[in-house]
Amino acid sequence: MSHLTKKSTVYFDLATYQALRLRSGASQVSVSALVDDAVKQLLREDYEDLAAFAQRKNEPEIGYEALLANLKRNGKLS
Repeated sequence: MSHLTKKSTVYFDLATYQALRLRSGASQVSVSALVDDAVKQLLREDYEDLAAFAQRKNEPEIGYEALLANLKRNGKLS
């Protein structure tokens, strides 16, 4: 972990904490590093989602009712 860190308190339910401790011991990676990696993965996924939304911002929108009518017309909805 980087020398530029910030301490925080995080609360887990007991089962999650126990699983995390077992994973930490089995992988020889600290609980802090596991949590840090998980949060970074979550943030990466958010970034990817935002990038996908930005790419599609100029696509035409279709309302829910029009979508259902289109599916029914094309035989994909009975």
